[in-house]
Amino acid sequence: MNFRKIILNKVYFSADILLFVFIISIKMLQYDKYINPAGHTFKYLFPPIAASVFVIVGISLIFKRRTRYKVLLGADIAISIILFADTVYFGYFKDIISAGAIRNSFLIKDVSASVTSLIRPVFFLYFIDILILIPLSIFYKKHLKDNSRIRLRAAMSIIVILISVSMDAGYFNKLAKDQPNLFETMSNKLYIAEILGNVNYHAADAYSYIVTSLGKSKLPEGREKDIKTFLTGMDTQNEPKMKGVGEGKNLIMIQVEALQQFVINKSVNGQEITPNLNKFINRSLYFDNFYYQVAEGNTSDAEFMVNNSLYPAASGAAYYRYANDTLDSLPSKFNSVGYYTSVMHGNSEGFWNRNVMYKTMKFDDFYGEKSFDMSERIGLGLSDKAFLNQAITKMDTFKQPFYNFMITLSSHHPFDGGGAFGSYDVGDMKGTLLGSYLQAIHYTDAQLGTFFDELEKKGYLDNSIIILYGDHYAMPKQSEKDLYKFLGESNASDFTWFQYQKVPFLIHFPGDKNKGTDHTVAGQMDVLPTISNMFNINQNNYFGRDMLNVGNRFLIFRNGSFINGKYLYISSNNTYYDENTGEKVEEDDKLKAIRDEAQLELSYSDNILDHNLLKDLDEN
Repeated sequence: MNFRKIILNKVYFSADILLFVFIISIKMLQYDKYINPAGHTFKYLFPPIAASVFVIVGISLIFKRRTRYKVLLGADIAISIILFADTVYFGYFKDIISAGAIRNSFLIKDVSASVTSLIRPVFFLYFIDILILIPLSIFYKKHLKDNSRIRLRAAMSIIVILISVSMDAGYFNKLAKDQPNLFETMSNKLYIAEILGNVNYHAADAYSYIVTSLGKSKLPEGREKDIKTFLTGMDTQNEPKMKGVGEGKNLIMIQVEALQQFVINKSVNGQEITPNLNKFINRSLYFDNFYYQVAEGNTSDAEFMVNNSLYPAASGAAYYRYANDTLDSLPSKFNSVGYYTSVMHGNSEGFWNRNVMYKTMKFDDFYGEKSFDMSERIGLGLSDKAFLNQAITKMDTFKQPFYNFMITLSSHHPFDGGGAFGSYDVGDMKGTLLGSYLQAIHYTDAQLGTFFDELEKKGYLDNSIIILYGDHYAMPKQSEKDLYKFLGESNASDFTWFQYQKVPFLIHFPGDKNKGTDHTVAGQMDVLPTISNMFNINQNNYFGRDMLNVGNRFLIFRNGSFINGKYLYISSNNTYYDENTGEKVEEDDKLKAIRDEAQLELSYSDNILDHNLLKDLDEN
């Protein structure tokens, strides 16, 4: 009886700890099941989750029981908020929040409409236990006494922390050996969370962000030389096609907000979604296997890649993190050959830190909302109709030749035009996010059609090369069923979803020359080397491949996924596929080496940006 009483007393004394471990583990396992339903395995995920949870338990043991309960309750609330935020974030970005993304949220202009549209009532289940635990704290305060000495509590705390940290370190070390450079680049954030649990991921992410921000990380010995050798090897063939075809001509590059390829040549109830783009594509060189490669910086990441051919930041946005770097950018190269360079966007100049970053990239002028008549607004800023009409008026005043970079805005999530989008009939999709998107992109297409007509009337199509592409996805993962239904797609898989992450990319030449469809696999990183070739600009420091000439494609995404012409690797589920058939392929040493090569290339780009290596890379 005495033994039983002792056991019951121990359980009673540790009830708050047992309850905390149980509840938090359940929440994190449920979160993992949400982000990784196919690969969710309790057997492998629970140990690292438990190890991370017991680190928190160890910290709480230093306190007396009443305070300990409050500490654990506070930790429960904090973790629940993080899981809630991660779940909402995953619904749209199919990724997990990082410290950099949190920093972005404080720096960019209000986007509350986009955020609130992602929240679902079921997400609030993360907080349901708290409604019980807070009142239970009153019971703890009145009935629980703790006469334990500080030495005993401290000893227990140290023992638990040491054991749990040691176990956790083993799980981190195992993953680091399996995927070298993973923690250095923090590229595959979702996979880290899937393997180590949510708390461990955020701990690793916070550490990486702090170390990088403080500039404490050091380059491995010989790394700068390796990077220089790597960049030298990115050159195209000796006699590249279309070399210098753009010399002396203007370049007008248009980045269209949330334009995805699935709308091209697609109709609803017999009416084309993008009739004007469809016509212009038929007059242009069109790449139908062009992928966006953005990360947490979204639109700004697309801008950053096409103008620098450097990978986006591993955490946060390059436009904030590297605004003081020296960049070997596209506008700086055009400036060096006598071009006037400008950028236009109908949003506030400080959004995404553009007013600073455009100076860093050496654009001569930035025309933001202060440069436009803002009387006609949609969503975050100037309507595409007003923007494009005013943009061409400004272009008429430019000294030629010029490079003008333009970013549209009206088709921004959550695609609410407030009636300005017109009466485009989307049938039974009306009221859905997909239906709203189709109406938004149909509106933007109409404005682009008017813009193209004006370019032709004013003679710009005769002395300019026009490049147009989409910046990133429009449809979040949570709208997958609606999208597949609209497209008649029956094979819902990660491979299928990946295939729909393409955006249109076209190059229009004077006289409609070189028109046709090119099936080359390419992405936003490849835009700068392609332009450098066409305009015969001396450009050396880039990671993309000239899509007009380089046949051996190796398209790498910020999260570590890649396409190499034969295989597709999706990092979030650590799975390889045959690029043509979609069949899963077992990992072997060759595939693992390619995966590690992709991580190494990402780390090279990070090294350049983190250490501002372009400042003296050429001299060295």
